[in-house]
Amino acid sequence: MKDYKRYVLWIDYFNSALSRSDGRRVPLDRSVKDPRLDELAEAVRRLGYDPETSQAKFPPRMMLQSGYVSIEKRPNLKKGEVMDEVSKSLSAVRGERAAGSQAPLGTPPSSQRKEIPRKH
Repeated sequence: MKDYKRYVLWIDYFNSALSRSDGRRVPLDRSVKDPRLDELAEAVRRLGYDPETSQAKFPPRMMLQSGYVSIEKRPNLKKGEVMDEVSKSLSAVRGERAAGSQAPLGTPPSSQRKEIPRKH
């Protein structure tokens, strides 16, 4: 049954490799190429939401595997405004990941990592 108290944000909404008619909902300058579900969940988490992730097939592209996060609605915020915030956060997550030499998500950026002393 549909939960009207949550927004569903599909990975495809933020994929720069897709056209608007294929399902992208954010402008190209705020989208990323082939986002992953864990990146989207991390971006949403950074905005203070508690995401529920799910692997699924995006309706316009049923032949390809996709996924979505479901987040609690906030008063006075429309879905488009939430997607705009998430797209900025997703770009930051992707940028940190690229700058951190492909460090796994959840790993602090290199500037915050503690150096472990080595024994000689």
